[in-house]
Amino acid sequence: MGMPAQLQYTAAMVRRLNEREPHYWPRYEVVDGELLVTPAPWKWHYEVADRLEDALREYLGRECIGRVYHSPSDISWGKRKLVQPDVFVLPMDEARKLEWREVKHLLLIAEILSPSTEHNDRYIKRRLYQLHGVPLYWIIDPDARAVECWTPEDLEPRTERDRIVWHPEGATIPFELRVAELFRPL
Repeated sequence: MGMPAQLQYTAAMVRRLNEREPHYWPRYEVVDGELLVTPAPWKWHYEVADRLEDALREYLGRECIGRVYHSPSDISWGKRKLVQPDVFVLPMDEARKLEWREVKHLLLIAEILSPSTEHNDRYIKRRLYQLHGVPLYWIIDPDARAVECWTPEDLEPRTERDRIVWHPEGATIPFELRVAELFRPL
């Protein structure tokens, strides 16, 4: 007797799941048909995400090369892929599009690790972001007080404990942020 076929989720199915929820959590994503379910993160996750988003917003206000966003969002590359990065930057031409479904290019993605997302962020979503040419992916690890930096070509991350730097194409100066600033006490 064979095993029953595992349900392969689509982006459309996941959008319907997310629309049924009157709040942001749990968050549903899909990568290559595999459903990823994320419970609400720890409060510290929000603090770190807000600090990064604030710093990026200030930088992008000066550089005018893109806009910073946070989840919930629906970034989709095809029928079986839909993700909701914690913090991300869209180039201006993508930021001007009205529908999430039209967004295909991202300049930067940052995910903040928590115990329930570590595997998805480090492996499943990282490979997806690399495959789709996201120029820089930061995995922010509050427990290690470090940031893993990934580019599409990387086989291993560069781990930063002092500062993160991002110099996107078209920017006159790089974005720099001390890692300690992400993790400073309240």
